Formats: sequence, structure tokens, C-alpha cells
Amino acid sequence: MANFTVKRNTVRLRLIIIFVLTVLITLLLISRLAWIQIVRADELYEQAWEQWNHIVPVQTARGSIYDREGNLLAGSTPVDTIAAIPAQVDDPDAVAKALAPILEMDEARIRELVTMERSSIYIKRRVSPELSTMVREMNIPGIIFFPEEKRNYPGEQLASQLLGFVGMDQGLAGLEHYYEDYLKGAESNLLYPADERGRQLPHHFNRFAPLPDNYDLRLALDESIQHIVEKELEVIMEKAAPRQAMAVAVDPDTGAILAAASKPDYNPETYAAFDHQSWSLPVFSSSFEPGSTFKMITLAALVEEGLFKPEETVNCTGHVTVGGQRINCWTASRGGHGEISFYEAVGASCNPAFIELGETLGKEKLFHYMEGFGFGRATGIDYPGESSGLIFDLENVGPQELATTSFGQGISVTPIQQTMAITAMVNGGYLLKPYLVEEIIDQDGETYYEREPEVIRQVVSEETSEQLIDMMESVILDGTGTAAALENYRIAGKTGTAEKIDDEGNYRSDEFIYSLAGFAPVEDPQVVLYVAVDGVTRGPRLGVHTSAPLFKRIMEDTLNYLQVSPSKQPLEQVDPEEEEGEEE
Repeated sequence: MANFTVKRNTVRLRLIIIFVLTVLITLLLISRLAWIQIVRADELYEQAWEQWNHIVPVQTARGSIYDREGNLLAGSTPVDTIAAIPAQVDDPDAVAKALAPILEMDEARIRELVTMERSSIYIKRRVSPELSTMVREMNIPGIIFFPEEKRNYPGEQLASQLLGFVGMDQGLAGLEHYYEDYLKGAESNLLYPADERGRQLPHHFNRFAPLPDNYDLRLALDESIQHIVEKELEVIMEKAAPRQAMAVAVDPDTGAILAAASKPDYNPETYAAFDHQSWSLPVFSSSFEPGSTFKMITLAALVEEGLFKPEETVNCTGHVTVGGQRINCWTASRGGHGEISFYEAVGASCNPAFIELGETLGKEKLFHYMEGFGFGRATGIDYPGESSGLIFDLENVGPQELATTSFGQGISVTPIQQTMAITAMVNGGYLLKPYLVEEIIDQDGETYYEREPEVIRQVVSEETSEQLIDMMESVILDGTGTAAALENYRIAGKTGTAEKIDDEGNYRSDEFIYSLAGFAPVEDPQVVLYVAVDGVTRGPRLGVHTSAPLFKRIMEDTLNYLQVSPSKQPLEQVDPEEEEGEEE
């Protein structure tokens, strides 16, 4: 009986122990399950998602760029990118050997890519449809395709320096670079489900992650005017074979850039094949001595200060000596202009006359107006790499520096600075901030940002502006700019011939920059135009044969395109063939 009792107690103890252990194990399992499904749920789900789904990073389409009328200047077209899933590539050597000649890649490089320990790897991005089709037809396991966008420029080289170009994933020059934060495509992901070995599962579709918005740009530029400008620049390049030629057209009421170009330029779709020096737009990025176009700054200051006496005369003998330095007039070879009034000196572009006018004005006032018109600092245009030019520090200006500055020598300015200065002279005296982008538009077609014309300051009065307009018209009617005159429109402007400096700092006698800054029509200015022809190597080396006819053709076609009514007042100008010499 005692043995039976002991056995029964032992069994009971064992049952209790088993029960307790079962409860403890159950509690541990429940706790573990709760830890996995509740506490670590998010973490484990993320790890599982990453194991099930593989990611290929892709760049979606950039925003487009349009002209003021909505014409596409830069856009994106769908293309394929070829990639590999290394886990699915069974024979790397055979794959490399098959793809190398088609993709024009090194066989060893392809083998290296398809054997990397990665879920996916690019082989060649943004290939042509023809090339993509060839690879697709090979049906190689582990080689996949996914859509991307390739930048395209419908006008090819049209406005290329202004638009810039795009590298693999970002803008590298021009507006493409300056507005990168707005234009750049979204960084997105292409997803595909895979098994434990990283192999893509069949019958599953790739999908993109949600995309953020990007923006389109609408420029102030007019594609038709840009065509006119570039066509005529090509003509002068063929005729005169200069080192470069450039032009910029501006709306004088707003500061909007209607066209801007230079030659030689490049095709942004194949930019690497062109000289990198042609990538930027010298209208904004280059500076040089302005020559006689700068005389209008001196004149504007004198008129505004009430110091210009047009009827007074000066005797131009062809040169003048300042501080022991001889400074020539462009008429030095024929003995100068002789007795000439200051009003006539404007049209004749007489250097000695402007040296005397600069002395009358004084360096403090001259440089005050130079800074007022924006020289010595960047205009702030929305374009990368704008030059600020270079003018003398006032404390370093002596008699010689004052003399040369008064007629545009010894300083360095940009074409856009000169253009905006002339713009201020014809719009009532207001210096405007130039701009390229008129509007930024979101993907819903709504305006995100719209440009408002910005007045920096009023430099001269409206009365001074009217007098300057009258004197600039005299340059075209019977001065150095007669070759730019139009039959149906009243034109006003100022010519310039700037000497160039060699590597040793000396002025060259065989190479000049011929320029003309002007506007039309005089009675209601619609377009301010600046042109320059640098380093003519073929034919006559005079502005009357280069910059003046270039200005004339661009302005005439532009006014006709804008349907500007002809001027009512008939023109009486000197025959340009009767003009002799060229001012400097």
C-alpha cells in the first residue's frame, strides 16, 4: 500500500512539472510571438519587403522648357535603360561576349558588372530604341529593361548656349543648370518581386514608386526672333569668318530677353563633341572693351547734369595727348575731324571730343553714372556664370584713365550690361533687371511663379532720355551708323570699334570687335538690339560691312515679325557707301 502511495505521488509531481513546463513554454511562445508580431512587426516587415522586392533606381522625366508662345525648346522622350540582375545571369562570359559589340562596351567591363554582388546593376543607360530592340531579341536571362527619359532639343542648335545641356542625371550648363532644382526629374525606384536567390518572379509587373512633382519653364524668349538672330549670325560667320559673332534682343519696357545667341555654338544632344568654349553664352559670360558704344554713358551723364552744350565746338586734329600719352581719333590718318560741334561729335564718334567732355564731367560724376547704369557688377540675369566686367576703382583713376574711359577704352563690360544701359536710355531712364524665364509651371499646368518686371533704379530723367534718343538717331541718319538704317523704320543707336589686347598687354592693330547697340522704332521703341562681330578674318574689316548690316537685317526681320507699324516720318540718311573709315 505504501509503495502504491509513493508511486501515485510521483506521477502527480511529474504531471505538475509537465503542466508548469507546458504553461511556461506556452507563455514563452506567446511572448515571443507578441515580440515578433507586435514589437518588431514594422522592422521585420521592412526586412521581408526588402527580401521580396528588389529596387532599381531610375530618374524620371525632367521638366520641359518652352518659349513665350509655348513652343517646345527642350523636352524628354522615353528610351530604355539596359540593366542586369546578376543572380539570374547563368553564364557571365557568354553574356559579356554577346553584348559587348552591340553596346560598344568593353567585354571585361560587362563581365564585371553582371557578376557583382548586387540585386541589380546598370549596364547601359538611355539607349536608342533600335539598340534596345536588338538586345531584347537576344532574350538573355538576367538582362532586364526599364523605361527612362532622354533629353531632346527639337531645334537642335537653336538657343543651345542659352538652354544648356544635361548630363546623365542633371543639368550641366545654361538654364538646364541654373534651374536644376525645378527641372530635375524625380529620383524614383523600379520595383520587382524576387525569390530567395534574387531571381525575378514570373508573371509579376514592375512598378514605380510614387513620383513627386517637377516643373516646366516658359521663357521670355521668342523662338521666331531667336531663329532670325541665329540665321543672320550664320550669315556673318560665313561672310566675314570672325572668331565669334553675338547678338541679344531685349524688350525695353520689361527687360525680357527676346533672343540671345552667339556663333560658333553647339548641339546640346552631342555637346561633348564640341569645343567646351562654345558651351557658354558670351552675351552674358564674356566681357571686353566696349569701344564707342560706351560714349553714350558719358553723354547721358553730361546731359543729366546739364553740362552738355551741343553747339560748342572742339578742334579734332586726329589725336590728343593726355598725361604724356597720345590718344588717336579714328580719323587720325586723315588729320582728324577738324572743327566739330559736340552734337556732331556724337554722330561722328570723335574721341578727342569725348575726352574733353569726360574732363568737363569729372571722374566722380562719370563713375557715379557708370555704376548707376550697372557697370562693374553683374546684372543678376537668371543664367549661370554671368561676368561682372571690370572698371577702375575711383581712387586709381587719373587723367589718362578718365580720358580712355570716357570713350570706352581701358575698361571691360559685358554685352548684356551695354544692352541694359541702352534700354534705360530709351525707356525713360529706368535700369531694368534682365530675365530669361517668364513663368514656372507645375505638373498640373498651374503657375507656380510668374515674373514681374523689376526696376533697379531710375538713372536719368525722361527729358534726358528724349535727348539721348534724338542724338542716337543722328548716328544712324548721318553718322557712323548709316549702314544700319532702314527704309520704313526710324532707327537709333551707337556704333563701336573696340581694340583687342594681345597676350603681352598691347593693343592689336589687326583685330577689332565691331559692335552696334540700338533700338527701333524711335517713336515707340519695341526692341533694343546689341550685336558684335569679333575678329574678322575675311573681307573688309570695318563695322560698316559687319556689325551695321548684321544689326540692320536682324532688326528689320524682327520688326516685321512683330508686325510693328512702319514709321510715318520719312528718313533722310547719308549713303553708307560714302562713309570713309571706322571709329574706334
